[in-house]
Amino acid sequence: MKPHGPIPPGFAADAGGMLLIGGDRAEALADVAGDTPLFVYDSAMLAARVAEWRAAMPAEVQLHYAMKANPYAPLLAFMGRLVDGFDVASGGELRAALASGMAPEHISFAGPGKRDRELEAAIEAGATLNLESAGEAGRALSIAARLGVTPRLAVRVNPDFDLKGSGMKMGGGAKPFGVDADAVPALVRRLIDAGADWQGFHIFAGSQALDAGAIAETQARTVALAGRLANAIGAAPPLVNLGGGMGVPYFPGDVAVDVAAVGAALGDTLAKRDAALADSRFAMELGRWLVAEAGVYLTRVIDRKTSHGETFLVTDGGLHHQLAASGNFGTVIRRNYPIGVANRFGADPEETVSVVGCLCTPLDRLGDQVALPRAQVGDLIALFLAGAYGATASPAGFLGQGAAREMLV
Repeated sequence: MKPHGPIPPGFAADAGGMLLIGGDRAEALADVAGDTPLFVYDSAMLAARVAEWRAAMPAEVQLHYAMKANPYAPLLAFMGRLVDGFDVASGGELRAALASGMAPEHISFAGPGKRDRELEAAIEAGATLNLESAGEAGRALSIAARLGVTPRLAVRVNPDFDLKGSGMKMGGGAKPFGVDADAVPALVRRLIDAGADWQGFHIFAGSQALDAGAIAETQARTVALAGRLANAIGAAPPLVNLGGGMGVPYFPGDVAVDVAAVGAALGDTLAKRDAALADSRFAMELGRWLVAEAGVYLTRVIDRKTSHGETFLVTDGGLHHQLAASGNFGTVIRRNYPIGVANRFGADPEETVSVVGCLCTPLDRLGDQVALPRAQVGDLIALFLAGAYGATASPAGFLGQGAAREMLV
């Protein structure tokens, strides 16, 4: 038997043992959707997450949503009323952000491979481009001159450090992301001299970290770096985007990050910041920490079988919707996401089973030898932590299976 990760707090069952999501029975939600597989996102949990962050962080720090984590349109419209801005990473995400109602001046666009048409769309809309290279800066300035528009341009900085313990390192050493710190002052002066509306820095060292101390140390180093750059440039950055970094507990033994400790340390860091940053605004850019725990992936058992003594629950879902949960999205050693039987939620485990999907590949495994209540054909399996990097980060077109349904409740 292999353990699964901790089920996020806030989920419960009704008197009949059915999982409740947003106060609704999981089976009823599947009926409303018309079929499974189905992603369900709990709006109350999203709002509570934002409130938790705001209560912990210094009031001067803005909250931006990194919509790559989940760009589902109803969720974007909901989040747009709660956060201070959206961070996008493609022309498609830019269009989705604008369609959600987010004001363009509160949208920033990062990513190392922006095409000219994407640069043009952002400049025309009035969004901020986080420039990833001197070459991209030159293209953006040329496009803006042709359009006769003053572009809103920030510089993404590749710092000389990374976020310790992060699941994905975004800074330090040779990286496709951002401009090496020592080259930033000259590039910013070039932007200012060209008449661009310089918006500041984007400094993102890593993501999916659970160690509050490591996050706080990285933020302190980030603010110090921004101060040194501001002094070298001779101008204060209007905004310093500190990136994100806060992770969620996916696996056995993971412990949630201490958000209050991060906020307290950040307050201390900002109180001691370089005088060159006295008038600068600050922001954190979060994706999975805001939305992951609010999402549940529901998939139905369509077969129960035994092979060489091992029991398999075969479902109508799979890695084509939940690539990360299958262990094929950045993890070195496959471990089990939080998982349960939705119609027997909270019941004691009775057997060890492997939960697999409907694809013709041995990679399609959502639960590997996990202890669960006994499940039969027709029962619903609930896979938690499904609110981030699920539907759009998975190969929905593989084997012609198609996308899962989605619902905000």
